[in-house]
Amino acid sequence: MNPELVREGRNRYILRRRGNMHVEGIVYLNHHLLPLVREDKSLQQLANAACLPGVVGRVCGMPDIHEGFGLPIGGVMATTADGVISAGAVGMDINCGVRLLTTGIKAAETGLSVLRALINRIEEYVPTGVGRRGKHKGITRKIFEEVVHAGSRRIVEYGYGWPDDVEKTEEGGCLSGADLGAVSKEACSRGSLQLGTLGGGNHFIELQAVQEVYDQEAGKRFGLFPGFLTVMIHTGSRGFGHQICKDFSKSLLPAARKHGIEVPDRGLACAPADSREGLEYYAAMACAVNFAFANRQLITHDVRCAFGDVFQRNPADLGLQLVYDVAHNIAKWETHKGQKVLVHRKGATRALPPGHLGNPPLYRGTGHPVLVPGSMGTASYVLTGTEKAAESFYSANHGAGRTLSRTAAIKSISREQFEQSMDGVIYNSRNYKDLLDEAPGAYKDIDQVVNVLTEIGFTNPVARLLPLAVIKGKD
Repeated sequence: MNPELVREGRNRYILRRRGNMHVEGIVYLNHHLLPLVREDKSLQQLANAACLPGVVGRVCGMPDIHEGFGLPIGGVMATTADGVISAGAVGMDINCGVRLLTTGIKAAETGLSVLRALINRIEEYVPTGVGRRGKHKGITRKIFEEVVHAGSRRIVEYGYGWPDDVEKTEEGGCLSGADLGAVSKEACSRGSLQLGTLGGGNHFIELQAVQEVYDQEAGKRFGLFPGFLTVMIHTGSRGFGHQICKDFSKSLLPAARKHGIEVPDRGLACAPADSREGLEYYAAMACAVNFAFANRQLITHDVRCAFGDVFQRNPADLGLQLVYDVAHNIAKWETHKGQKVLVHRKGATRALPPGHLGNPPLYRGTGHPVLVPGSMGTASYVLTGTEKAAESFYSANHGAGRTLSRTAAIKSISREQFEQSMDGVIYNSRNYKDLLDEAPGAYKDIDQVVNVLTEIGFTNPVARLLPLAVIKGKD
């Protein structure tokens, strides 16, 4: 039976302490989304996380919350310096994240033939689907060890990017503390071949049009203007990060027992953050974080090349400026209310307010862009955070959030429903069945999800983007 939620004002529901919970939970929902959270185990997973040693504040559930492994997807958990670190509270796809590029191309001037040419050309550069290997064979093995320690900066230094790409990436494209010595040989063998690949599942490259700009000042700063084409890239650390999470989800179970920690669910396997096992996981996780930043950077280079090929122009003349790159699955040491804490964000996006020193200098006055992709075929949003988001450790939702499992989506969504939901959006697969698990009908309403936090002042809407064409990889 799911734990009880108690309403605490608009769009806020409290998960009261019970049993071994050290802190309360809080879930941000409206009346449209509230019934959905009672259909899975996400609330129980939040309650389990609240039982871990060192948890502080409240364990938070974002509006896109749904059941995951360990911490629910859309979950945020902070622990003190003498608390724990948990692989299941970061997730399998470490630093799954999103980056957005603007262009100087008007969407109205790109007909179906141009859009089709673009996605076809991008696919020639960027391998898609589970297990696919990168095409930059001349560099990926050579620089693998460098990028896991240096992140996307090293990719740019090798000529695969522009200098200001790095400053427009969360953490400057590199999380400190990475050590490849903490990573298994199996993980390394998977990662060294997959730089510059998209993967499967919910990962995508999407061509979009800026439909509306709500905040003119922030929109101008981000380079977002109505009617212009944008490119959104969503992928992570591929098999490298997945293997690291698998390895440590196993090894942290005996580590927890060794340190006298009672784990409420095997998905929350953990160790004290300052223990040998905890430090090893952090070092390995940071490698995957940096690999993912580098992966999205290399894909960005390839997307720019594809645009240059199709339009027969220098990519720089077409715009293709990076707006920002944000991580979704990560654990980072941050300072909140004067206390150093390890913030685990799983399917959640950092959302710093204007003036916060964690923002890159370019976005200090506005707050960094918070990128929230919708499901395939639906709108995406660009937001900024506010001071009120301090309650959630400056976190916001990372997307729409699933309502159907992949299996249920394939069984229940018809071809007619799928095609109607795509509403003219071009997609790269010849067989619609390959995409049913990612159909819009498998996800929550992105407008409702975004409105939850904007209505209580946690986020400020900047722009709404509409999909025109999407590239997905087959599982």
